[in-house]
Amino acid sequence: MADTEAVATATIAVHRDVWTNLAPEMAALVAPPVSVSAAPLGRPVGAWRRGQLARSRGNMPVRRHRVAAR
Repeated sequence: MADTEAVATATIAVHRDVWTNLAPEMAALVAPPVSVSAAPLGRPVGAWRRGQLARSRGNMPVRRHRVAAR
């Protein structure tokens, strides 16, 4: 499995509720209502910060600095 497939990008939660508008006899016959919510993991990166990170990457050296021969 590749590293990108193993990393979760969102969290999913399932909440079990109770029936409020059904008689208890009827509520016992049907499955309880559930609600599902999803949220991204981590903070989203804003456009300003994304531009700032792109500019700073341009300042990083790709290779080792070469010293001129004497």
